[in-house]
Amino acid sequence: MATQKFMGKNELVNRLAAQVKSKPLAINILKKRGDLKTDGKTLTANGKKRDNMTAEERAVNRATKRSKHKNTEYKYNPKTNRATLKG
Repeated sequence: MATQKFMGKNELVNRLAAQVKSKPLAINILKKRGDLKTDGKTLTANGKKRDNMTAEERAVNRATKRSKHKNTEYKYNPKTNRATLKG
């Protein structure tokens, strides 16, 4: 999977570009989410925060936002880029 190369920190744009197979599309998505400023190059405060996370940390963060569980209660699957509750 092409996105497996971009699992670390500071790979937000590259990882999304690999997932959607288009850097311009990734930039537009990040602008709509509020992670990039309108110039398409500068990260917002929220974008910097998310860019400083690994793919695992972002997946766990997404899961905890949707539930009442703590981030330590999740395990990450890098093949699906999903965090699910442990056992």
